[in-house]
Parts: sequence; C-alpha cells; structure tokens
Amino acid sequence: MSVDRFEQTVALQRKVATPNASAWVRANAGAGKTKVLTDRVIRLLLTNISPNKILAITFTKAAAAEMAERLFQRLGDWALMPDDDLRAALLALSPEFHNIDTDFLSQARTLFARALETPGGLKIQTIHAFCESVLRRFPLEANIAPGFTVLDEETGAALMLDIVGDIAINSV
Repeated sequence: MSVDRFEQTVALQRKVATPNASAWVRANAGAGKTKVLTDRVIRLLLTNISPNKILAITFTKAAAAEMAERLFQRLGDWALMPDDDLRAALLALSPEFHNIDTDFLSQARTLFARALETPGGLKIQTIHAFCESVLRRFPLEANIAPGFTVLDEETGAALMLDIVGDIAINSV
C-alpha cells in the first residue's frame, strides 16, 4: 500500500472514530474495523461518556472478544505510560489531542479503572447477543414467552432435520 493510500485510510479511520456522529462500519476482513470501533469507544470515554452508556456491536463473538482485549490492553498501558508516551498515543488517536494538559493525561490514565469498575462491564456484544437482550427485556411486545431459551446450534439443527423429515414423510 502506498504512503498516500495508507494516510487516506488512517484519516478515514479517524473520521469514523469521531464520537460526535453515528457510524456504521462495514469493511473486508483485516481492514481495521476492530481498531476503528476500539478507537471510537476510547474517544467516547475521553469525552466523559460513562462506560455503562456505551454499546459496541460486532458481528462475531471473536470480534467482540478481540475488541474488549484491545480496549483493556490499551487503557491498561495508558495507566502506566510516561507523559510523553501517553501524549504521543493520544495524538495518534486523533489530531485534536495535539495540545493536552496534565489534567487530560490524568483523565486518560483513569479510563482503565473506570471501565473495569463499570457495573455489568463495558457492553461489547455481538448483534445476536444484543437482539437477545432486547427480546428478554420486551418479550410480550415481541410476542414471545417470557423466560424463553435460545436454541444452541446442535439442537436447532436436530429440530430442523426432524421438521424436514416430517415434511418429507407427509408429502408422499
């Protein structure tokens, strides 16, 4: 990738990670979606958004786990970084952090503890887990039984085979 193309990608990733607008990120594997979402969550935290007010949704469990790992790793690193290194890390996150004071550095250092102490933790979920949580909260509105259970893949596949078998027998 050429330097110009790389710089364009970084600029676009920073724009999408800006916390003052909604964003939907869709890209090929390895394009930097997890990095962008992680950067966005960190930038939200840096604007004093409470960790329990943030919901990050990914498609796979692996992506959600990777995002949580990257997020906590970076915030943990920041808690112990020397001032100059932390300034450089913040500047790499966004050019708007070009002139930051010691209070902002202190705030950045506390993000790790704030995220860890959040009741229920940071919400980094798959779209499936998010939808399930909405259905659990509003089962009657969704016309499903309260206390429903979600079938695991194996049970679902077995039920599907039974239904297909019943259809095949009854259609003869």
